[in-house]
Amino acid sequence: MSLWTSLEPASTTVDPGGSTTVRLRLRNTGDVVEEYRFEAVGSLAPWAVVEPRSLRLYPGTTGTVDLTFAPPRTSEAAAGPHPYAVRITPTEHPEATTVPEGNLTITPFTEVRAELVPPTVKGRLRGHPKLAVDNLGNTRVTASLSGSDNGDQLSYDIHPSNVQIEPGRAAFVKTTLKPRQIIWFGSAEHRPYTLTVQRSGVTPLDVEGTYVQRGFLPRWLAVFLSVFMALAIAFVMLWITYKPEVRSVATERLQEAGAGTLPPPALSPAPEAPKAPSAGVAAPPAATETQQAGGAGDGAGEGDGAGAEGGGSEEKETKAPERTAAIAVQQLAAQDPSGRHICYRVYAAGQGWTDAVCDGETAGTAGAGTPLKAVNIAVSGTKLTSGAPSVHNPASTDGKGHRPAPWTDAADGIDNYIGSTEEDAPDMLGFTVSVDRGAGTVCQSAYVHKDAWLSLACDEPGTGYEFTYVGTQDNDSWIEAVKLTV
Repeated sequence: MSLWTSLEPASTTVDPGGSTTVRLRLRNTGDVVEEYRFEAVGSLAPWAVVEPRSLRLYPGTTGTVDLTFAPPRTSEAAAGPHPYAVRITPTEHPEATTVPEGNLTITPFTEVRAELVPPTVKGRLRGHPKLAVDNLGNTRVTASLSGSDNGDQLSYDIHPSNVQIEPGRAAFVKTTLKPRQIIWFGSAEHRPYTLTVQRSGVTPLDVEGTYVQRGFLPRWLAVFLSVFMALAIAFVMLWITYKPEVRSVATERLQEAGAGTLPPPALSPAPEAPKAPSAGVAAPPAATETQQAGGAGDGAGEGDGAGAEGGGSEEKETKAPERTAAIAVQQLAAQDPSGRHICYRVYAAGQGWTDAVCDGETAGTAGAGTPLKAVNIAVSGTKLTSGAPSVHNPASTDGKGHRPAPWTDAADGIDNYIGSTEEDAPDMLGFTVSVDRGAGTVCQSAYVHKDAWLSLACDEPGTGYEFTYVGTQDNDSWIEAVKLTV
């Protein structure tokens, strides 16, 4: 039993989102009729189609099979060469399996999306938006960031100002907006601005936002103070101009009549001494012993008895406090003050909050199909935790979710809530989480609906990846369980 095979061409190139076909020629060099089954193997197998799946050849005859490769235009189709193979299994002699090999090169493409979270910020002295830059291409992206506005009304502090983003990953850039002039009185003013993602040889990507600068004092208060001061000054001037003269007419009349003509004051008669009671008048009765002790005491005694009886019938049951992630991490920190810990729990649809777990344990129910709505996280030994959700977007046109809520921060030992527990809250596709730069590293894995546990991923402090994304960005999926460590 023998078989001759040839791949034409042995090496080829394909663009993501396109397709290419490789022809496999084979000849039955044996002396019996044989049927061959074909199967693509290797990392490109999910994107390969073999047609036909089986072929029957007589001795000395030749046949052809087409292999069509169609990698998707996503970050999963990594740029570069990819080896592949075709397993050929004879039906009559399965032990004589043949595996011809070839090479397929996927061309690189870049696709960058940027989003401001939130698009509108408010403040008196500064604003703190965050710019999320997603690399949807299949090759690493290097970009610089800058800010601008009409009239140079704002200054920009962007950190980091340069990012390197691997395929399928996102970088989150913190931006501080500072107005160059302070509004002391008056209504808020809207100041549009633009953050630019600049890549070499590519048209810059502009993301527009609005900074609403508020005044320190409202306009009506300035008008009120001005009117009040004007009235006060007018009153003082009128008082000084028309100050009334006050004179005593009685004193003037007395001086005219002369003090010596006044008669001396009459002496008042001495008061009479009280008369002693006569013998025929009875004295008032002496107070009884009960009255001397105080009638109010009897009333108080009756009141105490009533209070004691009522207290026995209105005993209230004490309810244990809810064990949040902060309570769980505080207990761990008390046992291990010098270590780093992270505790967390999830809010499942129709079930409410789960029990808090810590340091790599599973929160949620993997495989039950129950979507998560919110996550409660607390840390110790990492200074702070920060995060933002990504949820289902019913208006999505690109199959991706969106980030509707701003970032939330919490110090060590304090609860940080990401997402919403409202009844109509959207399902959570994933969330971004980080700790203080230089104080620790967050590692995570999530169970995605109709999929499996994702590979363990960690952030990379000091390289622009100070954040890690838990879950997926697919608008038709959601996460059911998570594991976190620091």
